Amino acid sequence: MNRNIIYAALILFAITFSLRASNNMLMTTVPLVARYDFHFNGLLIGLVASASSVAAFVGSLINSRLRGERRRRGFVMAAFAYAIIFPLFYLSGPLTIWFISTAVGVSMGLVTPNLINVAGSFEDSKTRERMLSFYTVILSLSLIVGPSIESAILTRFTLLQAFLFFSILAALVAFSSPVVKFNPHQGEIRVNAKVWGSPGFRAAVFNNLMYSLPFGMLTTFGAIFAVEQFSESYAIATLLFTAFFGTSLLSRFVFTLRPPSSVWFVIGLSAVLTVMGLLAISISPNVLVYALALLALGVPHGLTFPTSLVILSRSFPSEEVRNVANSYYSALMSGVGAFIPMTLGGLVSLAGLRLAFALLIPVSAAFALLLFREHRISIATSRRGWD
Repeated sequence: MNRNIIYAALILFAITFSLRASNNMLMTTVPLVARYDFHFNGLLIGLVASASSVAAFVGSLINSRLRGERRRRGFVMAAFAYAIIFPLFYLSGPLTIWFISTAVGVSMGLVTPNLINVAGSFEDSKTRERMLSFYTVILSLSLIVGPSIESAILTRFTLLQAFLFFSILAALVAFSSPVVKFNPHQGEIRVNAKVWGSPGFRAAVFNNLMYSLPFGMLTTFGAIFAVEQFSESYAIATLLFTAFFGTSLLSRFVFTLRPPSSVWFVIGLSAVLTVMGLLAISISPNVLVYALALLALGVPHGLTFPTSLVILSRSFPSEEVRNVANSYYSALMSGVGAFIPMTLGGLVSLAGLRLAFALLIPVSAAFALLLFREHRISIATSRRGWD
């Protein structure tokens, strides 16, 4: 294997693993802190969980407008800001947690889209798709190791103290960022019409939206569900995420070894398992059934993101256009994610945890139908490069 590819893979692993493991810890632990330390209700839990997502959306929009060296400098500065802000969660209170969540979200929004661009910057299509799949494998691995570490930490320490341990990973993000290589031409040309007018871009967005609400529900209220419905401890509630992310990792590993020639079987499987998993959670009588539902939902979590990245990669053969598409995709997903926790918080307050999971089923099914409609449009216009 080419040395440049190996070097890029190692750097990508270090910064992606550290960022995603610490970021996921934030996403799943802030709701627990809000509920049990600050005694927030369901709506406020959703709003505080949305604070970092809204800020990440803003950061992604800023990143999409940066060019060349300014983007690289913004990336490095945001990585160091992330490392400085993260340990402040240990000192947070019912008021300051809003400001800290917002600040850390902006830094994430400036860092994350550039990692996708680095992973997808190779000219050879097979190398590019394998690197994109490898990137998603790193994400899944971090989401298994992170909750496992946090579960062990929470057997001896408090929720707020856990942030101090994960600050080590936040520091690794900062120290890895200066050696990330940037293409000097990334995003230099304006191709808005090409991106937004592509059925491939819309399909990638709908593919992600099909799973965004269930995933947002799990990260915001999954641990709370285990504590309140089955009287599990914080450590067990956190450890249950390893089942979810375990099947996610396995799915992405298979995807990396054998990138699909056609993405449609993968998309159909994701849609079916999403519906089945949500239904199983809504009727789960005990924690074992809940864990099995998490295992099932881990598969579409593992497949949805790499499938969307492959669709984008195949839809935009030009690197400049592809980099802009990746930035827009990341910004749009951050924007949608910004409103998901607050929407779900209101839903949980009105309907309760179990019914809220059930109500997500028709929403996911609707996005699946929109996704297949874009496929038909691409066939009708003879744009089948992402098929």
